[in-house]
Amino acid sequence: MRAPATVGGEPPAFVYLASQSPRRRQLLEQIGVRFELLLPRAHEDAEALEAERTGELPLAYVQRVTLAKMRAARARLVSAGLAPAPILCSDTTVALGRRILGKPVDAQAATETLRRLSGRTHRVITAVAVGAGRAVRLAVSTSRVRFAVLPDAAVRDYVASGEPFGKAGAYAIQSGLAAWIEHIEGSYSGIMGLPLYETAALLRGVGIAAPGAPRQDTALSPGGR
Repeated sequence: MRAPATVGGEPPAFVYLASQSPRRRQLLEQIGVRFELLLPRAHEDAEALEAERTGELPLAYVQRVTLAKMRAARARLVSAGLAPAPILCSDTTVALGRRILGKPVDAQAATETLRRLSGRTHRVITAVAVGAGRAVRLAVSTSRVRFAVLPDAAVRDYVASGEPFGKAGAYAIQSGLAAWIEHIEGSYSGIMGLPLYETAALLRGVGIAAPGAPRQDTALSPGGR
């Protein structure tokens, strides 16, 4: 088994979280991982990293964006002269078939997205990457979510609440719209934006323990969940 990556010969005490998402912070806190924020600076166009490419499939998209975020975060770390430590990046997209349903730009786009999801099953794909030194490890979690048929009034009220904005697929699993979700298959935390099982495994690989997650021997045991 390969030894965990270290920083300066010692296991790292924390991870840099290169994400503006409060949900990802909450999820790391949930499993007891110490982190420091490594956020885009004023001159950085973080949204540009998430721009779609013509014909790009959802899985390829989410992996590419996550690795682009990692490169930007590494440059930020060096430029700021911060102490070395592993970096954690993640990106989530919602896919309906081959179509990527990104963050809505306005109320009309949010309404159209929710109407597409109504009464159908879609995928939520989240990629997470941990970088330490020159090495980058990446994992992907794919979950399936099915909405019941959404009444026009429910869509209208949800869009009016402002909740859809800044969220892939125009919704958050932990919001009031969850009352219309019939079925989930996969990782609830992955749907929120950071699949904790995969994240804990990546962090173990760089020597960072997640006290609230399964130990390595438990996670790798046959049939273990």
